[in-house]
Amino acid sequence: MENLNNNFEGYYDLLLKNISRGAFLTVANEDRINTMTIGWGSLGHLWGKPILMVMVRKSRFTYQLIEKSNEFTVSLPGENQLKKELSYCGRNSGREVNKFEVCGLTPLEGKTIKTPIIGEALLHFECKVVYKQEMDSRELNNKYMDRWYSDDDYHTMYYGEILTAYMKK
Repeated sequence: MENLNNNFEGYYDLLLKNISRGAFLTVANEDRINTMTIGWGSLGHLWGKPILMVMVRKSRFTYQLIEKSNEFTVSLPGENQLKKELSYCGRNSGREVNKFEVCGLTPLEGKTIKTPIIGEALLHFECKVVYKQEMDSRELNNKYMDRWYSDDDYHTMYYGEILTAYMKK
């Protein structure tokens, strides 16, 4: 069903070209799992490792979970797939609802970490947090400050070492 592939670079273009239309960032800690929609992220090579950086606001339920688990998955749907689910997961909090149940999403066991992937998605990255950094508002261009942070709800950036990446066949 799935093709496990550690040639991460083969998937970079697909993720970077499509993340702006939405991907699922999933985290788990103990018996709680949550997924949220992301439209931002970056890929690169740092410390001799392939890295996927995601951003999570402190106000999000995901923030509480990722702070404890120090791992995450990113699952990218195929083109024109899971649009309603992405919209719902971007607008609703896992504190109040089980997004997996409401959206009919299937959490599947990760290959290398405890955090699940989204079974209905096409491309998956499993990551272990190797560095995190809170945004410093004094260092952000005012143009972005006014548009994205007028409520002072800043992101924490999580740099995840990509342990494995794979695509469903």
